Amino acid sequence: MNGILPASWSGYTHAALRIMTGLLFLAHGTAKLLGWPAVDMFKDGVPLLSLFGIGGLLEIVGGLMIVVGFFTRTVAFVLSGMMAVAYFMFHAPSSVYPIINQGELAILYSFVFLWLATAGSGPWSVDASRKAA
Repeated sequence: MNGILPASWSGYTHAALRIMTGLLFLAHGTAKLLGWPAVDMFKDGVPLLSLFGIGGLLEIVGGLMIVVGFFTRTVAFVLSGMMAVAYFMFHAPSSVYPIINQGELAILYSFVFLWLATAGSGPWSVDASRKAA
């Protein structure tokens, strides 16, 4: 054991990261499209066929698919690209520095999803149960 946690836990922490990322991402979509949790920025609602509406739809559907680990690699790849676009469209124009343009979360989501696109869903997922069957 070289670290604080045994390497045998890596599958469980992989699944935990995937599930928590999906749940947190899902909340962005429900805030935009369902008004829950209530966020001032979206208090007047978001038209479904707008950039924010389509983003909210991807956040809900993609977030749920990431949580359960269904088609994780494909979904994560799409969501990684979505978050990269979100960063460069909405954050980067105001400053080069993510700490100033408030784009840290978009960058972090983009890279976590990119990692999931390469690493897959890990255990505790529909993808893993389909391979076992």
